[in-house]
Amino acid sequence: MADPRVSPRERLVLTAIIELYIATGEPVASQAVARAFADRDGLSSATVRNVMAALGDAGLLEQAHTSAGRVPTAAAFRYHVEQITQSGRVAAGVQQASSGAQGASSLGPSMLSDARREQIEDSFTGVSSSNEYLERTSHVLALISSGLGVALASSTAGQVLEHIHFSRLSTGRVLAVLVTQAGAVQDRVLALDRELTHLELETAARYLNESFRGWPIDRIRAEVSRRMDAEREAYAQMLASVEELCRKGALASGESNPAIFVDGMANLISAEVDRERLRQMLLALEAKQRLVELLTAYVDGRQQEVRVVVGLDEASPAMQDLVLIGAPARLGGGNLGTVAVIAPTRIQYQEMIQAVRYIARMSERILEVPVE
Repeated sequence: MADPRVSPRERLVLTAIIELYIATGEPVASQAVARAFADRDGLSSATVRNVMAALGDAGLLEQAHTSAGRVPTAAAFRYHVEQITQSGRVAAGVQQASSGAQGASSLGPSMLSDARREQIEDSFTGVSSSNEYLERTSHVLALISSGLGVALASSTAGQVLEHIHFSRLSTGRVLAVLVTQAGAVQDRVLALDRELTHLELETAARYLNESFRGWPIDRIRAEVSRRMDAEREAYAQMLASVEELCRKGALASGESNPAIFVDGMANLISAEVDRERLRQMLLALEAKQRLVELLTAYVDGRQQEVRVVVGLDEASPAMQDLVLIGAPARLGGGNLGTVAVIAPTRIQYQEMIQAVRYIARMSERILEVPVE
């Protein structure tokens, strides 16, 4: 529902100001808005000035000094996204970090331009694993948004083991490849405290696959330890090998340190002119754990909507002029992770909401498990 405080004429002028500000990055003068409405009756320069004054009083525009043009506030950008949603042109959940207000609707990938969709499709050529998909996603979103592309892998808690395989890489280093029943493929290199032979690795993998296929991954490690205590004499050597592999992270739940891929920090650096605010913003973003917390707080992996959070000052005052646009990526009915853009509020909202949703939906298609 439209904000009752904003009349149709004010909404028209506000939209023009936001679009001009997004295009130029400069404060918008009343003359520029009047030129945009040169062919419309009743929107003279004087009328536009009066409307802009009313929008300023409503907290939707701000002005550095009396002779300067106007700049949209975070509230104006939130209102702009709400109007986009209600028009049916895109879908998004719109959140205000301070109040938690949100909404949702439906979005189809067909709203992306053919050129943008082709660029995205080409960028994912050759991707065959969940880690590759997430890493490529952070790069692509940074490229097309001129912001920060972020992709966060979901915790393996609740996922179910389908198969695990170990390969010896070199002295003390083993590659573990884990496949879940949802079709996600995870691989990690393990640094072991003692050397394991090929036979020990094969025996450990066979034991895990035969004993725990269909088990939730976060329960397997605890069960291995329990069996280690109960049957130490009979299975000492075999279970010691399995326990070593599990302890080094072969079946890590991922809850404490989930994989996160980040690309495009240079985009934010080039967009920020205030050096002190830039320093504070980078301090707020440089810790990957902060990004994990942001995505976890604002994007619900159980839902499918795109979420838009305008003004991240609740996370850090230095991030008040940033917007987060994120969505969960799914695979086999489960949550694969979260893909998102963190960018200045002066961003092409419609295109980026569509792009994030489109890329999130690609995970099911490019990572689908072939039916035997």
